[in-house]
Amino acid sequence: MRMIAPITIAILALVSTVNLWAADRCADDLRHQFDFWLGDWETTSKDGKVLGYNLIQPIMGNCAFQENWKSVDGKFLGTSYNFYDATNEQWHQTWVDNTGGNLQLNGGLEEGGMVLTGKTRNKQEWILNRITWTPLTDGRVRQHWELSKDEGKTWSDAFDGYYERRKLEEH
Repeated sequence: MRMIAPITIAILALVSTVNLWAADRCADDLRHQFDFWLGDWETTSKDGKVLGYNLIQPIMGNCAFQENWKSVDGKFLGTSYNFYDATNEQWHQTWVDNTGGNLQLNGGLEEGGMVLTGKTRNKQEWILNRITWTPLTDGRVRQHWELSKDEGKTWSDAFDGYYERRKLEEH
């Protein structure tokens, strides 16, 4: 019985230390560069057509966040995990969807927007993807997804959408 108290105290001290380490590890400003994208959004095209809904929430004690996308007709679903890796000083996004699609992006904050890039393979060619999220002065966020088949010499638009915060009555 006397051994239980010291062991319990040691375990509690270890758990407290681990919790403090984890909390401190995710508290730096770099991990909050992409916070402008957190929220419950209605996504529209440039001409205002509603395309879908996107809920981006912090997870893992604010060390990462998860995106949950649903098209307006509910048929296309996707999710991404986003986090800042202090080891290589980059943001990472891993996207998967219900069509079997996936995308892995890396990058960081550039000129006020989050810019992430990554390659995908389409049949016999590699395609460079560049997605830029830019906070706008009216509270919206623009997401501009571009594709390049020539290693970034030329780009074409894949998606150009706007995120506007959803109101409670829209749920």
